[in-house]
This record gives sequence, C-alpha cells and structure tokens, in this order.
Amino acid sequence: MKNALVIGASGGIGSAVASALRERGVTVTGRSRSTDGLDVTDEDSVAKVLGRLEGPFELIFVATGALEVRGAAPEKSLSALTAAAMADQFAVNCIGPAMVLKHAMRLLPPDRRAVFASLSARVGSIGDNRLGGWHSYRAAKAALNQVIRGAAIELSRTHPHAVCLALHPGTVKTAFTQKYLGRHPAVEPAAAAENLLRVIDGLGAADSGSFHDWAGGVIPW
Repeated sequence: MKNALVIGASGGIGSAVASALRERGVTVTGRSRSTDGLDVTDEDSVAKVLGRLEGPFELIFVATGALEVRGAAPEKSLSALTAAAMADQFAVNCIGPAMVLKHAMRLLPPDRRAVFASLSARVGSIGDNRLGGWHSYRAAKAALNQVIRGAAIELSRTHPHAVCLALHPGTVKTAFTQKYLGRHPAVEPAAAAENLLRVIDGLGAADSGSFHDWAGGVIPW
C-alpha cells in the first residue's frame, strides 16, 4: 500500500488510523470537517472536497460517525423516538459514508487490490440485537451495512480486486464514546487502529461486502 485516504482524520479513530499508516510508510491524505470543511451530511461538500483529489488510493477509510447528533442521545425506548433525531442519525451514519463512497469510487485503482472500509458498529447487527433500544443509531448502522454490501457487488464489476468492508472497532476511548463507557472495557485509539488495519490486511476480494469486528470475526447482518 502506497497511498491512503482517511475521511474523518481529525477524530479519535481517524487520526489514529492515519498515524498508524504513516508509521508504515504509507502516504496519507486526511480530510475532515474541522480541517477541510468536509461535511458528509452535505453531498455538495463531499463532491467538492473529494473532487479535488486525484488518487489513486489503495485504502479509503471512513471514520466518521456520531452517537449523538444535535444533543439527541440514543433512545432507551420507542417512546423516545423522534423523526428529526432519526433523520439526523441516518444523515451522519449512513448517508454520509454512502456519499463518500459514491464520490470516491473513481479514486480506487481498478487493476490491483484496493480497500474501501467504513466504521460501522456491532449494534447495527440485526441478528445480534438482543437488548433493543438505541433504535435510530442501530437502524442507521444497519442501513450502512446494506450500502456496503450492495456497493461491494457493484464495485466487483469494475474493480475485481477491491474489498469493500464494514468494520466494528470495538469500544474505543474517544470523545465519541466518553459518556457511554461505564464499566465497559475500552481500548485506546492507537490500539483500535492497529486492530482494524490488521483485519484489513487479512481480507481479500472474496471477503468484499462483509462485516467484521476488530478481531476479524464476522458479525451477522
């Protein structure tokens, strides 16, 4: 791998992935809202920022996402659902990465291994949902997983060596999760980045369109 693009490079996991890649000697291009004005909830912004890039990138890593949007916390019950909060969750956690994928496909090399990976979450697994709650966040991540699955099929027609992945990073100590850690074990961003890159390294075109956790295990849809 020579070149990588990290979307959400100013965040906890994104910055750690960028640093880990640079330590490997990879040339990293980072883009984020705070440093480059990349707003994944605005397709015009995505098209404008990514349109300035030439590539190719052997890895495009999307590290954007939010548990809370506009102060709306994950719901504990259906009675807490609001249309606005649910729409916000889809905008950030599903539509945003989907728009990045739409405008970044041209940046992937068609003639060799290339990876598009987006952070998802285990709670987005329908098959693994045994607790309920967090309805909007769960639904948005489940929708993202479907986008990744469908995109992998389409991408295989033009990029036969490409790998399109949804990845669960585990619980990571970032501003994203600070309010929700409780007693849950969590890892530092640097460790999470190494875990995720190790999973990416071990997967090939036959695995495209799959959903994996930080240890490489397949998560049910």
